Formats: sequence, C-alpha cells, structure tokens
Amino acid sequence: MSRAVEWWDKHQISLYLAAIVAGALAGLAAPQIAPALERVINPVLALLLFATFLAVPMAEVGRAFRDIRFLATVLVANFVVVPAIVYGLSRFIADDRGLMLGLLLVLLTPCVDYVIVFTGLAGGARARLLAAAPLLMLVQMLLLPVYLLTFAGPDVLAVVEIAPFLEAFLVLIAAPLSAAAIVQALARRHRAGRIIEEVMAGVMAPLMMATLAVVIGSQIAAVGSQILALARVIPLYAVFVVLAVAVGRLAGRTARLDVAATRAVIFSAATRNSLVVLPLALALPAALGIAPLAVVTQTLVELVAMVILVHLVPKLAPEPLRADAPMTAGR
Repeated sequence: MSRAVEWWDKHQISLYLAAIVAGALAGLAAPQIAPALERVINPVLALLLFATFLAVPMAEVGRAFRDIRFLATVLVANFVVVPAIVYGLSRFIADDRGLMLGLLLVLLTPCVDYVIVFTGLAGGARARLLAAAPLLMLVQMLLLPVYLLTFAGPDVLAVVEIAPFLEAFLVLIAAPLSAAAIVQALARRHRAGRIIEEVMAGVMAPLMMATLAVVIGSQIAAVGSQILALARVIPLYAVFVVLAVAVGRLAGRTARLDVAATRAVIFSAATRNSLVVLPLALALPAALGIAPLAVVTQTLVELVAMVILVHLVPKLAPEPLRADAPMTAGR
C-alpha cells in the first residue's frame, strides 16, 4: 500500500490530467452514461473531502479560525475585488442572458470543497482554508442575491433558488467534516480510527482522479453540443483565472501573510464553487438552459487551470531563501 501511495504522490499531476482526458473520452463516446455519472458526483466529492478533512487535525483548524488577518484577506479578495472583475467580464456577454447568468452564478461564488485539495498539493495553508470554508459558504449565500440583483437586474431573483446551497453545505461540508472529527477522536483511543486515517490518506489521489473523471464525463457531451455558443465564455474564464491569481498574490502580500497562507488566498480567489451552483443553474427556466452548461464549461476550464496552478503557484509565492542556504555562484 505504501509503495502505491508513494507512486501516486509522485505522479499525481500526470494522473489527474489522465483522469480529465479519460472522463472526456468516456463522456463523448457514451453520452448516455451522463445521468448516472452526474448522480455520482456528490458522493465521490464528499468522500474526497472526508479524506481531505481527515488529513487536517481539527486542533489545527481551530487555531486557523482565529487567524483574523487571513480570514479578512480571503473575504476581501473574494467578495470585494473578485466581484468587480466578474462584473467587467460579464459585460462581454450581456446580450445573452443565459450565458451571463451562468457566468455570474459560478464566478461570484468561491470554492469551498476541492480547492482545499489543490491548495494542499501546492504547499498552501489548507487548514486555514478549511477553517474559512463555512464562512465563505455563508457569505456567498448572503451576497449572491445582492450581486445578481446589481449585475443582472431585479427579475433574476425570481428564477434563482437558494435551497441547493443549503443541501451542498450539508452534504459537502458539514457531513464530511463531522465524520472526520469523529474518526480523529476515535484514532486517539482505538486502532480502528488510525486504520481509517491510513486508508483514506492512501486513496486520496484515486478519489481526486475519480472526481475529475466523473465531473468531466457527466457534462462533456452536453457542453460539446453547445460549443459554438459556449465558446464565448471560455476566454472569459481563462482571463478570470489569470486576474484572480494576481488578486490573490497581491492580497497576500498586502496583508503580509506567510507563504503558505498567500498560496491559499491565491487558490481561493481563482477557484469557484461550480459543483455547488450547478444545481441552482439546472433549476432555472428552460429559456435559460444554456446557464448550467456555462457553469460546467467553467468547471472544465478550471480543472485544467488548477492542475497548472499546482505547479505555478509555488513559483509565484516561493519559500524564502534561508540565511544559511548555499548561494549559487554566478558568472
């Protein structure tokens, strides 16, 4: 088992890219499997988050929640600066209400689930981001109607339901987090808890691969059928990632956060809550049927971007050179 885990850890980025490709090929070759794959998304994602939460000691999460400077930086980046960027990007597709609404739904809501996984892969402060997740979820639930009212007009509030947010919070945050806390408490006294911790740590990479493959496979055929219309939002999503990374990096530096915290802010600003808002988009009237596909398109762009950022962010926010580190001789 340990050798397999070491191999997964060493080749995880390549494996994640392979999972994305495999999901896309499966979804395109057999589009009839899309509904079944879609039903699997939440269970697989919940398992991935359980494994992620289990790897972070709850005591560390408690300390992180008292890090007011980090929490304030994440909130300002996500709910003050990023919405201004999103408003500007939405103007390029304001003539298509469905596309615009899909873009607004997904880009105005910061991720609270697999962002923690990618942050950890890049050496970011995943415990602090985990501590911020409930707060991020609550604030986006409160502010999303305000942003939609401001950016899209008052009539949009009549067609957007908030119930999927509550369900996602319970299924993807509250339940896995509570289960992880119970297992950690059990592990302090019983070997069974420690075995669960070891097993879940070992299967984290395969769970991430399964999540990527299932999400892509479940939606790729529908996206492909509307690719000409959705082509308008693809460059906007790519630009968003670039600008959000810059916002996160600048916010971390301005707040004088440490390297790990800055990396966490970068990922928080760049990663969106697509899996949570997708049910909201699917509940929209048929006339706005392009909106959920716009949300899924952002997921496809983002997953590829996250794999790239796992390599790039450590270079954008590098560890400081130690005073006793050897200097490289120059010519």
